[in-house]
Amino acid sequence: MNMQMDEAPEGLILLYSTWPDGAAAEAAARALLEERLIACANIMPAGRSVFRWEGKVTAEAETVALFKTTRARAGDARTRLVDLHPYDEPCVLALPVDTAASAAGFLAWVARETA
Repeated sequence: MNMQMDEAPEGLILLYSTWPDGAAAEAAARALLEERLIACANIMPAGRSVFRWEGKVTAEAETVALFKTTRARAGDARTRLVDLHPYDEPCVLALPVDTAASAAGFLAWVARETA
């Protein structure tokens, strides 16, 4: 399919999340893919987070995962990520995507995969 930029579906969301390790992030990604809540996940190991938790500054190794979904599926995907996450307060941030500056074919693929 060769779509023009103005034909691209609106409302792509990128869900950013951190995980204790790659295995936990991949398990979540596979669950969301099976449920058609996301089209794709990128898992990037070997990150380091520095944060304040329960009154102390700490640093831990974490894995970053980016989950690609549509605006229509983002709420359900977020809820599922929180349910699957091992942390007490998981980081799940919904970042809107500038669809006008994005690859229309890719946007259409995400829409198809999450339909």
